[in-house]
Amino acid sequence: MAQNDAQDRHLPASARRLKQAREDGQVPRSRDLGHALAVGAGLLLALVLLPRALEPLSDILVGGLRFDAQSLRTPGVLEARLGAALGQFLQAVLPVGAALLAVAVLGGLALGGWNWTLKPLQPKFDKLNPLTGLVGLFSSDKLIDTLKACGLALAIVTVAGFFLAQGLERFAGALQLPLPAALGHLGGLLLRGLGAVLGLLLLFALVDAPLQHFQHAKRLRMSHQEAKQEHKEQEGNPEVKGRLRQLMRQRAQQRMFSALPTADLVVSNPTHYAVALKYEEGSAGAPRIVAVGADLVALRIRKVAAEHGVPVLEAPPLARALWAHGELDREIPVALYAAVAQVLAHVYQLKAALAGQAPMPGSLPPLPVPAELDPHTAPAAG
Repeated sequence: MAQNDAQDRHLPASARRLKQAREDGQVPRSRDLGHALAVGAGLLLALVLLPRALEPLSDILVGGLRFDAQSLRTPGVLEARLGAALGQFLQAVLPVGAALLAVAVLGGLALGGWNWTLKPLQPKFDKLNPLTGLVGLFSSDKLIDTLKACGLALAIVTVAGFFLAQGLERFAGALQLPLPAALGHLGGLLLRGLGAVLGLLLLFALVDAPLQHFQHAKRLRMSHQEAKQEHKEQEGNPEVKGRLRQLMRQRAQQRMFSALPTADLVVSNPTHYAVALKYEEGSAGAPRIVAVGADLVALRIRKVAAEHGVPVLEAPPLARALWAHGELDREIPVALYAAVAQVLAHVYQLKAALAGQAPMPGSLPPLPVPAELDPHTAPAAG
């Protein structure tokens, strides 16, 4: 099953997987690119500094090789000379070495960028399994890296052998030159050799950098099952989310039916929709929807309203519009203010008539419900 899942990994890595891999220290790196940049920087520094350094290097070498009678009489003089020569040599070499080290570090970061994490240093006991190590040794990535390293070593040895064979007489000729001239002659030969090596490294770096990027993306590929699992972790389990929505609906209905006895009236369809409205006199706000529902919920709203003496008024267009565009515990839409005002006025007159304080009102006149708010007439109006 695990083998089939590994073979099924052909989906590109998601942003979350790439971020997690980066946090784990998995970023593409190209050693050949770092080597090429370091050698290139060394060659550039040599071209710039070597002409200026020939005379100081000659003085250091001459002073270190000088041997006279004073050196025989006073052994400490030779040690002092060697110490001074070593100090001068370090002063000349250390800045160049620091610059080359910085270039090498920057070359290593050129492909994957800076990534600071301590996770690769954490102990991983699964790495102690010899079978896992053997499988990793014969992986395609290891095989490619081995072949690439062997090819680079073979190319460098070939170029170095050809360079030495062609320049052997020139190296031998340096022995016949004075020391300053010999140093300049050997420096020029070494620079040409480094140039040839730099060309090889750049060629391999041009191949290795995109290859490392491709191998890194290949290692992070995902299967369909991993993509589904990640989607569940990000978006949440659909079953759990469905259960949470169901619980939220149940709690909303409990609050709705507990507030229903305080409503002023219920507007119904009369069978499919029911909306309970409440208006607080003296407030600056519009009437609020305290209960809303369709079908079975609408039937229960009408039943509870009847049990608590809340008037139920049949106004199908208004009930449909309130159900479609109103929200629970919110004020009614502005476009329905006039229609709701007429309904509330009719209910208040009816209550006053039943209490013997006013004449019985007539039938409810047509309500000014915009056709675009009624879900039954909106398509025809469009």
